[in-house]
Amino acid sequence: MAEIISSESHLKVYASIDQLPDQEQALIEAAKTAALRAYAKYSHFQVGAALRLEDGSIIQGNNQENACYPAGLCAERVAFFAAKSQYPDKTIEAVAVVAKRTEESEFRAAAPCGSCRQVMSEYENNQAGPIRLYMMDSEGKIYESPSIENLLPFKFSEASLGIS
Repeated sequence: MAEIISSESHLKVYASIDQLPDQEQALIEAAKTAALRAYAKYSHFQVGAALRLEDGSIIQGNNQENACYPAGLCAERVAFFAAKSQYPDKTIEAVAVVAKRTEESEFRAAAPCGSCRQVMSEYENNQAGPIRLYMMDSEGKIYESPSIENLLPFKFSEASLGIS
């Protein structure tokens, strides 16, 4: 008989942004601002990400589309790549991700795609510490993941390459 391996993800759910500390509220607001500046000409789906570094600096990113879709880049990767290119030695503490349709005023829940989860997981591994993730839905609820690994438990990593 085969062995069964299972994994569960756990998220904290807050009824509103007001239940979060000021620092987390500011991070989500920065992600909203970033989303409003997204270049989403084709999908009309604006995504913003904001991450906070250990020194309190906030780095924003938003989706950047291209007529040749694979040439575009997601908001999370834009923010992470910008942070590490500008502040290579700083630890990333948390990231907030929000999204909205261009024609709508409300933000909606949008979890990071698989590629973004993999990239964020790499940064979490490299800094040997968790990166908290916050997402907000259209009802104003906030979802908090204690780490990226919580959303990507069977990830590909250095160990997969046999070099860890």
